[in-house]
Amino acid sequence: MTANGEMAGEPAPPPTADSHRGKFWWVKWVLGVALLALLIGEGVYLWPRLHESWRKLTEIHWGWVAACIWLQVLSMSGFARVQKQLLNAGGVAVSQRTSVAVVYGATAMSVTLPAGQVFSTAFTYRQTRRWGASPIVASWQLVFSGVVAAVGLALLGVGGTLLAGGRIGPFKLILSLAAVVALVWAGNHVSHNPGALEALLRRLLALVNRIRKRPPDQGAGKITEMLGQLESVDLGKRDGALVALWALMHRVADVACLGAACYAVGADPRVAGLLLAFAVGKAVGSIPFAPGGIVYVDATLIYGLTAAAGLPAAQAVAAAFVYRLVSFILVAVAGWILFLFLFRTPQADDAEFEKEFEQRRL
Repeated sequence: MTANGEMAGEPAPPPTADSHRGKFWWVKWVLGVALLALLIGEGVYLWPRLHESWRKLTEIHWGWVAACIWLQVLSMSGFARVQKQLLNAGGVAVSQRTSVAVVYGATAMSVTLPAGQVFSTAFTYRQTRRWGASPIVASWQLVFSGVVAAVGLALLGVGGTLLAGGRIGPFKLILSLAAVVALVWAGNHVSHNPGALEALLRRLLALVNRIRKRPPDQGAGKITEMLGQLESVDLGKRDGALVALWALMHRVADVACLGAACYAVGADPRVAGLLLAFAVGKAVGSIPFAPGGIVYVDATLIYGLTAAAGLPAAQAVAAAFVYRLVSFILVAVAGWILFLFLFRTPQADDAEFEKEFEQRRL
């Protein structure tokens, strides 16, 4: 008799189809039905305007569509530059071509998979570790690039509000910029003066170990290792300026892509309204209700282009369609193609990096 209750020497029964299906075989069907419902919901929402919008699309200006695609490529390249520059500050050399491929692959996962942001973050972490980044540098790059992107989006929203005549207190604007400067300064100060941080962390560790009734120095080696990795991060003035420049290019090119989509359907949007519609659409898109924010991001863009940018409803629907076709569908298709050609083959260290990522995330 074995530990599983089977007689020794007797062959195990062949696995059945039900055993292969697993406990959660129904999840994919639920997700499929939910996605179908979202698509139907989007069609119902847009149906009253689709006829006139279709006429706008049949009269589309293809030169502006080409500009829209080129600007989206420029935007993705800008974010890849941000990633590359941050890794260079951490002592990790990576080519722009490789960085762009990872950004496209991660974006494709983020906008098409359920819980795609987790998969895309894990994928980026795994690739940066494979390039030679330490766990601290890989995590720092992910966090800092996200902060830079969020700050850029916030500044676009502030700029749109100011251009539209809204009032934003100078204190809030100065506070936001000061927070970014303080974050960069704090990171550099810690990387150049790890001794003070190590002393503080050791005191906190001793307190935690006392509460847990463990030896006072348990875990001290991990602190030393972590700070040793952190010392390799040196985001100087030049790297900081380049990160800001590439982040600005990333956001401005994406806004310009939305503007080109408007011009492609014959619209003439107000710049202030365009900035506001873009900022609100991207902010809503960060809520992971559905892959790519389908339905609710489209609805937000259409409303923003109509209410803030001054587009008629039919033109807003057509412009949102062109923009989402380029920034969502084409980017996702390109990302999955790059993933299949460059990253599909499993690597021996995949499981190790996945486990490491989950531990750091938790």
